[in-house]
Formats: sequence, structure tokens, C-alpha cells
Amino acid sequence: MRITVSAALALALAAGVTQAASAVADAPPSTDGVWRMDGYGTVLALRDGRLQEYQTTAVSCLKGFAARRTSPGVYTTPDNVVLTVRTRHDRDRATVAFDGSAGHRQLKRIPALPDDCTRPAPSGPLAGFDVFWHSFAENYPFFAAKGIDWESMRTRYRAKVHPDTTRDELFAIFRDMVTPLYDAHVAVGDGDKYFAQVRPGTEMPTEELDAKVKKYIVRRDLAEAHHVRNFANGRITYADLPGGRGYLRISGFNGYAAEGAPHSAERAVLDEALDTVLTAQRAKRLKGLIIDLRINGGGSDLLGLRIAERLTDSPYVAYRKRARNDPADPTRFTRPEPIRVTPAPAPHYTGPIAVLTGGSTVSAGETFTQSLIDRPEGGVVRIGQPTQGVFSDIMGRVLPNGMGAVLPNEQYLTRAGDTFDGPGIPPHLKEPVFTEEEFDKKRDSAFDRALNVLR
Repeated sequence: MRITVSAALALALAAGVTQAASAVADAPPSTDGVWRMDGYGTVLALRDGRLQEYQTTAVSCLKGFAARRTSPGVYTTPDNVVLTVRTRHDRDRATVAFDGSAGHRQLKRIPALPDDCTRPAPSGPLAGFDVFWHSFAENYPFFAAKGIDWESMRTRYRAKVHPDTTRDELFAIFRDMVTPLYDAHVAVGDGDKYFAQVRPGTEMPTEELDAKVKKYIVRRDLAEAHHVRNFANGRITYADLPGGRGYLRISGFNGYAAEGAPHSAERAVLDEALDTVLTAQRAKRLKGLIIDLRINGGGSDLLGLRIAERLTDSPYVAYRKRARNDPADPTRFTRPEPIRVTPAPAPHYTGPIAVLTGGSTVSAGETFTQSLIDRPEGGVVRIGQPTQGVFSDIMGRVLPNGMGAVLPNEQYLTRAGDTFDGPGIPPHLKEPVFTEEEFDKKRDSAFDRALNVLR
């Protein structure tokens, strides 16, 4: 599941929920027991209709989220996150899937909870520091790519922590440690206080920025458009442009339904919007489609894939997903899982597409962009600026003192085995995106370039 940084942090601090894949078939009762996840530093205990997550490091085991069984093999958290666990042919192997995100996580049955999980949790500032440092050391895959020596961070900052270190002082230490990562999927929080940042030279896709840009686009770019309609609480806009072209703006892949609604409700709202926009008649007559993701704060990968399913007639692999799975070796990962696009049983648009992106295209906005790279029909041109460069599901970590953190631990691979983590997905055609000069001179260079490309 993809969500904005602030929402991710709130979720992680409230429940420690790490997010993964979509619901699958009902699981048999034999899933009861204790399971270690391949990667993710996680153990799951299932018994008596309850599921309890334990977040593990080399120095700790802390309780994370809890869920109750709502149907065979299906568990629901108090925040309506749905997990499905099912065994494989081998009763000691299973998979877990989380509602709203792509892929599955592999489980292996273990005899009992690790000893650390049965003892009182460590406490105090030093314990908090150690759990924080190990959580990143054992799960974060991008230290080398970002040129960060995490071992030296430990030496430098642990010396500043002592039994009388205050919460504010510890928060400041954690903030200073992660600042050089410039990773929009990394955040630190304590109650209402949190720290998160984006890549230098880019801007966080806030509600205020989205509202400003949407107003500008409607006034400038859609002045001569027809059938301008908003869907999904305003997160999706569609318009018919002159010359037989269409414009589809998506500001996020969540928030479509009522607050707290399950993924199934979000999916239903999206399907209704797509059925209204991509009718058989319109899909046939469109000469080109602009998909505007320049302000997109992320959300559910599965919703992005659901749109991709309306843009092809042939099945294909969108990307391959893997997670770091060796606490001592950041170069070792789980086996990559292909995430597929299967044409939906509904009208498809298979013509040319111009995708508008920028530094405020974040997370699920990026995985959707990546899902169109190998579209069998081709014809996809990216215009604007590189995306933010964060793709992984967000891992929530709770700390002994009640503070929390979120971090990424996965990679989304191209067909060639590369990732876009860090620099983001580059455009084919580079244009400025919502700069002050663009606003001052009433320009939208990326949109105008897309119109020319789709002539």
C-alpha cells in the first residue's frame, strides 16, 4: 500500500503496520502458529483468531500491529487494513498478503516465538537508539547508493545518548541521522511531531500544492476542454481536449472513498470513474491521452495497476518486486516476484499516451509510471521532470520509548533488473514543472509539449 509520508507515519506510529499485498483466497486453519517472514524483520503469531506482529532486530523484539480474524485466513486491523494468510502445499510454508499493495510475502513456520519476544522489552534512550539504528542497518537497502556509512553514524551519534537524554533530544538525534538520506519514504515521529523530507530540489505533494496546481490547470489548460469531470473526492479529473485528445489527472491512489474505508471501497470508486471515462466509444475515438501525475502523493499500487489494466489489450509484467532479507548483507534480497498487468474485462484504450511527471510524483505515482514502461502497445512518452525516486512499501517500526519511524526495504525492478530508487524515473522529454517562472508567465510547458506530441 502506498500513502503520503505524513499518513504513512501516522499509521506506523499508531499501529506499526507494514504494508504489502492484495487479499487472496481463504486460508485453512493450519495457518495457526508462529511464522517468520522472509525479509522485513518480522514474526507473526496466529492463534485463537488473533494475529500479532512482532518487529525484530538483532537487539530487540517489539510488538507491532494486531488484527482479528474476520473470515478463514483473513485478518483485519483496527484501522481496516486487511491481511490474508494462506499455507502452500508444504504446511510449514505460507504467504501473507496485505490489502492494497502488490505482491506477497513469504512465511516459514518456526517452533515458537524468539526468546527476545517473550522477555520484557528494553527501555530508555540507549535502547531506543539501538533499536532505531538496527532497524535501518538490517532493512534499509540504499546506504551504498546514497554514499552513507551507517556504521559511522552509530559511532558518531550513540556517544550523544545517555540515560538522561530527553525525548526531544533523542528525536533531534534521529532526525540528524536520517537527514543525509533525503528519502521521502523515511520519517521519524513522536506523537504529533514528525520529520520527513523529499529529494533536494523537489517539493512535497501537499493538499495545498495540489489545490493550487489543479486550479491553475483548470483555468489555463482546460479552458477549451469539454466534459470536465471530477471523481474520487476530486483526486481524479478527466476532460476531453480539442483535437480528439483526452486528459486524465490523478493526484493520488488513495482517498477515493470515505475516510477509513477498506481497499475494496477505493477500488469500487476507481472502477466507476474508469467506466465513466473509458467508455467503448471514447476509448475507440481518442487520438491520444495525457495522464498527469505531476502532483501525486502515492497510495495503493494496486489502484495504479488497475488503471494500467484499462490501457492494454495484452498481459505483461509491470515490474518485479523484492525485499532486502539479510540483516548483515544489504546486497541480498528475496526472490523477485513478477507483478503483472492483466487486461480488464472492460473497454481498453491502447493508443498513444503522454505521461506528465515531476519531483512531486511520489511512491505509487511512480510505480504506476513504471508499470507503463513495458506496455506491449508502446506509445508511452514521459514528459516533465524525474519522479521523486521512492518505490518501496513503507515499513513501520515502533521504538521502546513510544517513538516510531518508517523506512523502505524493497526494490521495484525493471525488465533489465535496474531500479529508479534515488534519482527517480527520468522523462523522455524534459520540461519545467510548475516553477515560479511557469506560473508567473502563465505557462505549462509540459502540458503544451504533450499536446504537440499527441497531434
